[in-house]
Amino acid sequence: MRVISFSADGLIDAEKAGFFDWLATQDADVVCIQDIRCSEYDLRKDAFFPREYNAYFFDNVNDSSQEGVAIYTKQLPKAIMTGLGFGDFDMEGRYIQADFGTVSIGALLAPYSAPNDSGAQAKKNEFYQLLVNHLEKVTHKRREFIICGNWRIAHKAQDVEFTERRSKLPGFLAEERQWIDEITEIGYVDAFREVNSDSDEYTFWPGGKTGVDGMRTDYQLVSKGLQYNIDYGAIYKSKTFSTHAPVIMDYDVEL
Repeated sequence: MRVISFSADGLIDAEKAGFFDWLATQDADVVCIQDIRCSEYDLRKDAFFPREYNAYFFDNVNDSSQEGVAIYTKQLPKAIMTGLGFGDFDMEGRYIQADFGTVSIGALLAPYSAPNDSGAQAKKNEFYQLLVNHLEKVTHKRREFIICGNWRIAHKAQDVEFTERRSKLPGFLAEERQWIDEITEIGYVDAFREVNSDSDEYTFWPGGKTGVDGMRTDYQLVSKGLQYNIDYGAIYKSKTFSTHAPVIMDYDVEL
């Protein structure tokens, strides 16, 4: 099973940049897209609805031009879940999940925080506290999870290009990195790092297409029961569709 995760900076702009043309060459079973910045009703072209996929969208109820997530599945899911029961966070379109048999696959978009914005940082921390509690609860369910996210946090020093400077900025603050530590302590695994330990594998360039100041903030975190089912992982960087690169993971899993 191939799962692709991609943070789009706006799905309409990503389509114009060729994302769906590239996707047609990938034979992905599930595609999780974050930061779509639109509603389903804004998508007027057939390209947004490939014939081989079932497409599901969860936009920001308050402002569909911000945030929002989507999931594309070749196999018809048994169920689609939107939101995590996090109140106002759910209204911002931060999570959508497709359930298949004993495996659930979700697209997650964490809140953004900017330098010198204590309110945004507090909101991000609140989201992660709720998320850690949620993930701990679902570990007791008889199902496995693949959560594809723009987590907006780089976890380790090898995940950022300029460690010293980045450690003072949102996205690589010590308090943020601790959230990813807590998720892995619960039993979730960074799927990409199970198969690739290189230190220059970045998925996000805050400066845009210049490719400077890279960070790895886009992960597929999987429940521990899938740790030994990870076959392959790669970050696609040959062509640019947004400030984020798609993450491609193959699993020895049948839906």
